[in-house]
Amino acid sequence: MAIDFEIPAEAKALRERVRQWVHDECIPAEKRLIDGEDYKTILGELRQKARAQGLWCPFIPKEYGGMGLGPLANALVQMELGESYLGALSMNTQGPDDATMMTILTHGTEDQKERFLKPLLNGEKRVCYSMTEKAAGADATGMQTRAVKDGNENYVLNGEKWFSSAASVADMALVMAMTDPDAPRHQRYSTFIVELPNPGYNIKRNIPTMALEGPLSHIMGGGHAEIEIKNLVVPAANLLGGEGNGFNMGQHRLAYGRLRHGMHNISLAQRALDMAAERVTSRETFGKPLAERQAVQFMLAECATQLYISRLMLLHIAYKAEKGLDLRQENGIAKVYLANMVHQVVDTAIQLHGSLGYSLDTPLARWYTHIRSQRLVDGPDEVHRWTTGRNVIKAFKATGTTAGACGGDLV
Repeated sequence: MAIDFEIPAEAKALRERVRQWVHDECIPAEKRLIDGEDYKTILGELRQKARAQGLWCPFIPKEYGGMGLGPLANALVQMELGESYLGALSMNTQGPDDATMMTILTHGTEDQKERFLKPLLNGEKRVCYSMTEKAAGADATGMQTRAVKDGNENYVLNGEKWFSSAASVADMALVMAMTDPDAPRHQRYSTFIVELPNPGYNIKRNIPTMALEGPLSHIMGGGHAEIEIKNLVVPAANLLGGEGNGFNMGQHRLAYGRLRHGMHNISLAQRALDMAAERVTSRETFGKPLAERQAVQFMLAECATQLYISRLMLLHIAYKAEKGLDLRQENGIAKVYLANMVHQVVDTAIQLHGSLGYSLDTPLARWYTHIRSQRLVDGPDEVHRWTTGRNVIKAFKATGTTAGACGGDLV
């Protein structure tokens, strides 16, 4: 039986629509922002146009106002949106909101969907996800924030959170806290929906990072906040998914976030490679076109190779998701590979631009300092490599070959 890599015509057409949308609307809007126009006005215009064209919340079911796309079609859309930093925002599919919408949609009560999910889906509010803590780092089971039930009506939370992305622009937060320290390790934590602002949820600061910041950095991305949680009272009705289910819900949520980062990396890397190709084909050095130099061609070839592998990775993962197959091993491999891929491609584009690439006259330097975080967020490279390596060993012990942990069956 032949392997079929043909993408359905409908999904291809949608991909072209989104690609055109990014080029015709989002990238020109970036220039308007640089020229000083109001961000809220520009984003409002983009979102109004996007909704009018049916380009809104790609993976959200149609009955909730989304496009109802399956994993493959959504992957194709997301792989186009990353070419502009307004792409995902324009269609209300930006992180961390998108993965949280999915979590509330899957685990929320009807009341929670009405009160919290609906304004998120309409683009009226934003949400952040407060899980990470200094004390725990990449080990989510090391969280110390506690939630104690106060009668039957409320929980009281105390602790701290670290790198809560978008907290400073959020209207609500999903906060994970320990509800039962004596339960099995993965059943100790629960998730609560917190309406913001709230005096018990104190944003101490947006943590300075190596990423280059401009006047809109914290408005668009929301920064990465350090949070003090002190006597935070949360109604029991805001418990999401039941006690003890916070960790598993969080891992499912992060799994999608990792893939979405990787999908956006495809188009960002493609844009960087296009810029590099344009640069080398329009410049001469020492009397010879830069594009004719073998070293330059080798650099472009390496970028093209990495992009090809990356696309195949994501399409295979989307295929497995469509079939309801276990994709945890592939997800971990892709998370690490795609984060390093985009870093390498942008770095190559900077190198081929010479001093211009190091300057802020192109977006490359800003992209470079921003995407470096991807090898840390959603679990650092080392944690995913550790898990992937353990699975390789498990596969060998079970079957006498490592092929099953390396895509050997390709299903």
